[in-house]
Amino acid sequence: MLQPKRSKYRRAQKGKMKGNAQRGNQLAFGSFGIKTLEQSWITGRQIEAARQAVTRHMKREGQLWIRVFPDKPITKKPAEVRMGKGKGAPEGFVVPVTPGRILLEAEGVSYEVAKEALRLGAQKLPVKTKFIVRRDYTE
Repeated sequence: MLQPKRSKYRRAQKGKMKGNAQRGNQLAFGSFGIKTLEQSWITGRQIEAARQAVTRHMKREGQLWIRVFPDKPITKKPAEVRMGKGKGAPEGFVVPVTPGRILLEAEGVSYEVAKEALRLGAQKLPVKTKFIVRRDYTE
């Protein structure tokens, strides 16, 4: 499961997710990718599930890049606890994504294999996504 080795603070504020992605919105490594169409928090477990689905379908051919890393700690209070008494304990880590952010990139496989693999990976994520291809890609 993806999580930082160390973090400066144990707990973080929720923050706001508004607007479109200003960075990480272009293909940088591979010829194929999936881009988010909505905003959400994506957990380390969801990213790992997507990675496994993609690599399994690609039969470990080609290369896969994960363009997001969950470094925001999320806290949760135990069930049936009264209000107050401070913030809950850290539960896991998430990455906030906004529309336009590239999540996964693939290279070294055919168009059909990449499209199906990234479709299977996108099913594991809590956001609507779009399959994209590098502008100068040729079969």
